[in-house]
Amino acid sequence: MHKVIVFLLLCIVIISCKSTKNSVDNRLTEINYAEDRGFLRIVSYNVENYFDPFNDSLKNDDEFTPDGPRHWTWEKFKEKQKKIYKVLAALGGWELPEIIGFCEIENRYVLEDLIKSTPLKWRNYGLVHKESPDERGIDVALLYRKDKFRILNEAFYTIEFPWDLTRKTRDVLYVKGCTHTHDTLHIFMNHWPSRLGGQSESDKNRQFVASIVRSKVDSIFRTNWYANIIIMGDFNDEPDNLSITDVLRAQTKFDNPQPGELYNLAWYMKEVKGMGSLKFQGQWGLIDQFIVSGSLLQKTNSIYTTPDNAKVFNADFLSEKDDAFVGVKPYRMYVGFKFNGGFSDHYPIFLDLFKN
Repeated sequence: MHKVIVFLLLCIVIISCKSTKNSVDNRLTEINYAEDRGFLRIVSYNVENYFDPFNDSLKNDDEFTPDGPRHWTWEKFKEKQKKIYKVLAALGGWELPEIIGFCEIENRYVLEDLIKSTPLKWRNYGLVHKESPDERGIDVALLYRKDKFRILNEAFYTIEFPWDLTRKTRDVLYVKGCTHTHDTLHIFMNHWPSRLGGQSESDKNRQFVASIVRSKVDSIFRTNWYANIIIMGDFNDEPDNLSITDVLRAQTKFDNPQPGELYNLAWYMKEVKGMGSLKFQGQWGLIDQFIVSGSLLQKTNSIYTTPDNAKVFNADFLSEKDDAFVGVKPYRMYVGFKFNGGFSDHYPIFLDLFKN
């Protein structure tokens, strides 16, 4: 009997130690995300089909209705909403993110409800959004904390492909704003055309959008060679694809960044740090990207960042075991038409800006 009691006490001690270790590990993870946090944390997140459950006769959204093949109900919509908030709260570090760019949201309502129905409401977020002509009815949008960022100008660039005027895609969202430290930022939020039909067949679509973005960037540079520009979003291309390297002309050498040039932080994230934001057929990719102007990489600038301050947020709770391949993969809401209960097929990415 004495040996049994001793054994049980040892088991309690071991379990207690493991519990304490897990608690410490979780706390350390949270501290790491807050460690060296900039005065402005900018997030880009493809939330994967953040639809409301209501049928919109003007959109092809039947799939995401209670009677559709995914049986998308109010309860599932609210669960998705809570998960999006959980991600934003976790990656904010010691503060909720100041600027958040979204891909794959259905409409303004889903973000207004996110702000109203979660603790985001305590941070007075503003919203920039416009219905785009996308065939699936999905848009890009931007949330920003009004006490940290003030909108000076906004525009939505509609994409019209000269070779196919019937083809529709997401607008490119442009925002010019002023931080609470009186620095001007130019932000382009993107969700470029998909690779549906094959990469080579769809390359020209993304290259065309890249040319539009580049022309807008050039217009800014003509006015101010030292402009602070951030181009972010889901590009559906990798950092080494021609749309990024040749058309957008984003450079990948960071030893001597120059004003009036663009630099792809995602290339550094992937090639130097080995980061990936989504997984396809067992291979990690980084189609979610940050591209910045050279001025933002100069530490003498009033605000600045470094390649090391662009990261993928791949916390354990955002992952699940990859049974088909090895390791883990993003824990998504659906697998095919089966409800999986996760978050998104993309990890969010974030960028910290610092102040001199």
